[in-house]
Amino acid sequence: MGQEVDEQVFTREDRTAFREKIRRSLDVFSRMLRDTRFDASRPMTGVEIELNLVDDDGNPALRNEDVLTAIADEDFQTELGQFNIEINIDPRALDGDGLRHYEDTIRDDLNHAEERARSVDAHLLMIGIMPTLKAGHMTPATISANPRYALLSEQVLAARGEDIAISISGEERLSTTSESIMPEAACTSVQLHLQVGPPEFASYWNASQAIASTQLSLGANSPFLLGKQLWHETRIPLFEQATDTRSEELKAQGVRPRVWFGERWITSIFDLFEENVRYFPALLPVLDDEDPEAVLAAGDPPSLSELRLHNGTIYRWNRPIYDVIGDRPHLRVENRVLPAGPTVVDTVANAAYYFGLVRALVDADRPLWTQMSFSAAEENFTTAAKDGIGASIYWPGIGTVGVTELVLRRLLPMAADGLDSLGVDPADRDKYLGIIEQRCLTGRNGATWQVERFRTLYERAGTDRAEALRAMTQDYRERMHSNEPVHTWD
Repeated sequence: MGQEVDEQVFTREDRTAFREKIRRSLDVFSRMLRDTRFDASRPMTGVEIELNLVDDDGNPALRNEDVLTAIADEDFQTELGQFNIEINIDPRALDGDGLRHYEDTIRDDLNHAEERARSVDAHLLMIGIMPTLKAGHMTPATISANPRYALLSEQVLAARGEDIAISISGEERLSTTSESIMPEAACTSVQLHLQVGPPEFASYWNASQAIASTQLSLGANSPFLLGKQLWHETRIPLFEQATDTRSEELKAQGVRPRVWFGERWITSIFDLFEENVRYFPALLPVLDDEDPEAVLAAGDPPSLSELRLHNGTIYRWNRPIYDVIGDRPHLRVENRVLPAGPTVVDTVANAAYYFGLVRALVDADRPLWTQMSFSAAEENFTTAAKDGIGASIYWPGIGTVGVTELVLRRLLPMAADGLDSLGVDPADRDKYLGIIEQRCLTGRNGATWQVERFRTLYERAGTDRAEALRAMTQDYRERMHSNEPVHTWD
């Protein structure tokens, strides 16, 4: 959501004042992009991981407050559902052993958190959507205690004017409704952050959009929701629908959704923030006392808290970030495409692929995004979410091609070159990209393993459906903690 907010009621005057303030902030941001020095001397990366909580039987554990108290580490934070928490990993550069350091740090943190969670009868689960979730786990009563979540849910439902409808057709069909945004809590993801300067931002964002489909195909890990087998990455349509503030009539009029792939390649980060202000009414019109013009005139970077909070309620799959650390402003691309899991080493392999490939595409003589339409990139994204590692997508100079063939023949070598440009240790480069290569060769990622294991338990062993999903979740959790990459799972 961008920042903490308190429980409150918003008036018409609040919304008018917020609109005026955010437009002023946008003008200040425009001047900063032109005149201010942003911190990009040694670009940093970051990782956030959303986690599920399960009990000893593999069912959702509504215990996040107890778990966070037991962990007692400020890097772990609450999330929307009582069965969610999130870990924020300290940012770092990737040169040298940066990727290996990520793996070691995340494993150590999660091992400690798992040990502490056991003391309150809970366990951590890195997975896109928990297979054992039931409708009763996603109600207003299971929203986390932090008032920001209930407030956001109230504002989304008020803007929509009716219950949220979830309708997804995949291998099976799911149709249900919700009186809160709690279905969003079912979607747990990994967010990759990449710090860039203003001149380079558009290239990195465009590159991130162009390869998002391949990330989804390789990393899909969410095939089940409420007992139904749907898309390989069901998290994508679920998140899009769970936070949709539009009625059916507004959809028909072409009003833009708040979970958004976008509609065009950009030339500046300003394009994205300007779209935010132009297209989306405020959900949380919380005003700050800061005068951004005065702060900038005094030579300091303004926090632009209204602009940032508003940006946090528009869920682009690649989100622009403005932030201030100390007295230095900086910009980041927040890549929100990937689901959580299956293991820490798989997560770092996904990160290596993303960081390396976008770097190579930005360095290329002819930008990829000048060779394909934006609508083609969006169609690729949807196809990849539906079909996962078996997807075929459009690629410039090739036409329609299977993602695994595309990655093996063209994209993995580019990702390797990008990691070399970033100064990554060659042994680490080969280790993590080798995991991506093996996923392509075996055709196995988190989604395909879940489906195969479920079918084995359900069809061959004659177990009932709910029990098969529960047993599969338990098997998944055991393998997750082994940290053996998913392509090796039997």
